[in-house]
Amino acid sequence: MAEIDSTQSQETVSQETQNKPMTTSFSIWPPTQRTRDAVINRLIESLSTPSILSKRYGTLPQDEASETARLIEEEAFAAAGSTATDADDGIEILQVYSKEISKRMIDTVKSRSAPAAASEGESKPSELPADASEPSSASGLTGEVSSVETEP
Repeated sequence: MAEIDSTQSQETVSQETQNKPMTTSFSIWPPTQRTRDAVINRLIESLSTPSILSKRYGTLPQDEASETARLIEEEAFAAAGSTATDADDGIEILQVYSKEISKRMIDTVKSRSAPAAASEGESKPSELPADASEPSSASGLTGEVSSVETEP
């Protein structure tokens, strides 16, 4: 008799679950801390190892890259979070987050490489000619004269 009651209750539960629509809640914003940590680790790798970015702007030391990556991610998270509305499904906010990270990473490496490029230019005076009044000055002039004829 216990078996019959057990079977009946299982059938009742299965009928109830079939009648109820499955509602699974899925949210991509805000990202989990694990996801944010993965973003930070990827930023550290991008900033501190050879890449297309580093060929142009150079790499950061590991400790500086770590600090910079955390700051970039925190600022991007705050910026994206401030654009969130109840109507968003999270995709738009995630796109803002991603764009903010990219923009801030590029801005950081550009600003870091600008002072380095300026100091490199100052430390290479041998590339400048001895007399700047010579025709082959640093502006790239070769001393050749070209003429352009115009009609009156």
